[in-house]
Formats: sequence, structure tokens, C-alpha cells
Amino acid sequence: MSSYYQDKAYSFGPGGITKGVTYLLLINVGVFILEYIWGPELINIFGLTPVLVRKGFIWQLATYMFLHGGLFHILFNMFALWMFGSEIERTWGTKEFVKYYFLTGIGAGLFTFLLSFNSYIPTIGASGAIFGILVAFAIMFPNRLIYLYFIFPVKAKYLVVCFVVIEFLASFQHTSDGIGHFAHLGGMVIGYLYIKSDWRMLSLFKFSKYPEYIKELRHKWRMRAFNRRREEERKLLERVDQILDKINLVGYDNLTREEKKTLEEASQLLSRQSERR
Repeated sequence: MSSYYQDKAYSFGPGGITKGVTYLLLINVGVFILEYIWGPELINIFGLTPVLVRKGFIWQLATYMFLHGGLFHILFNMFALWMFGSEIERTWGTKEFVKYYFLTGIGAGLFTFLLSFNSYIPTIGASGAIFGILVAFAIMFPNRLIYLYFIFPVKAKYLVVCFVVIEFLASFQHTSDGIGHFAHLGGMVIGYLYIKSDWRMLSLFKFSKYPEYIKELRHKWRMRAFNRRREEERKLLERVDQILDKINLVGYDNLTREEKKTLEEASQLLSRQSERR
């Protein structure tokens, strides 16, 4: 896939990789390597098997999304995570993006569990969270062009609607084709409902009629992330003032390791602010 990320120019990719996406990529790749070292037993323990979840293997609702069934499987998911997740993270902030990723991934797992309650077949893969990211991207950037197979341009909003229809129809043969369609569909549904309820979004099928409304929401998301960072910086500087007072009384060498680390973080913050000026 390739995507249209600027108003008047075509470009490949979302730009530099973001912090949250980087960590998720590293974790998924690391677990994929462990699968080859450990073998199928890893999937038996950490893949999502509904019958085992009923017996108390609750962790599978979260761990299944870090396992993958093959090289193509993980390459596609990680490529989509980078392609679409990076720009979403830059807009929402790392904390909100990672929360959304786990919410849609675990929600997709619950969706799978409830709709295949008696299944002994394990479901693995980050696809539920990835499809949730696709929904978020289509909501935020409905008219962006996504190039299927690098050839066919499709607007994000139409592509997601097609995926919803395909996954709904395919879910009826869930047990026969080995693909977690319930997880895909669940990630989409959970992602859409979360965004709609959290930010009072309009219907997914009406976004093209409200471009100014979408711009306003994007601005609010950026301001929310900006204000959150400013508040964190304010608390950090308040803590620095307290540590400086302590230095005046007992000296730097008597600071705790945590206090020294706080001073180092504050120094890096002031350095970044100076560079921006």
C-alpha cells in the first residue's frame, strides 16, 4: 500500500517513524523470533483459543496479537502499522495512540472469543488492532488516497467500508479458512465505537460532507496532546525546583538516583526548547 499524505503532492509513506510505533514494531518482531525458537508451544500458551480462555487463560485476549503465523503475515501487519499508525500517533500523541492500539486489539480478541465460544482453533496476529487503525485513519483522513498493490487508488473511507463488508461476509466461514475474520471485524467495530463515543464523531458514512468539522476535530486532538505535554513539563519543572532547594541544603552528591534522573530529563527538555527557538 501507498498513501497520499500531502494536499498537492504524492509521497510514499507517513514520514519518520514515531515512538509508539517503533516500540510496537520491536515487540512484534521480537516475539516473532521467539516463535521460531520456542516452537508451536508458544502459540498454544499465548494464542487466543476460546476454550482455553474459558478455563482461565485470560492473558490470551492480549498476548495473541503479538504472535503471527508467518513472514508475510507479520510483514503486512507491521507495514500497515507504520504506514497508518505513525501519522495517527503524531496527531493523537503516543499515550493515546498506544491506548487505542491495545483497546482495539483486546476488543477484537473479546469479539473473537464471544463469537467462537467453543472453538479449539487459536487466533493470532495484530490484525484486529491494525484494522482498528485503518478505521481511525479513514475517520481522520477520509479522502486520502491509498494505493492497493501500489497501483489502484482508493479513498481511505471507501476502502474501510469495503473491508467491513468483506470481513462480515468472510466471518461466516471463520472456521474453514483459518483467518481471524472475527478479530478483523471486531477491531473495526471497537475502533469506530470508541472514536464515536469518545469524541462525538459523526457517522463514518457522512465524513465527506463535513470536511471543516473533521479539521476542527483534528485541531482539538493536537491541542489536547499539546496541553498534556505542557502540563507534564510544568510538573517536571516544579519537581526540579524542589530538587534544587535540596541541593542548596545537602549538596548534589546526596540526591537520590531518581532525583538525578529528573534533573537529567529537565536538562534535555530545556535543550530541546532552546533548539526550537
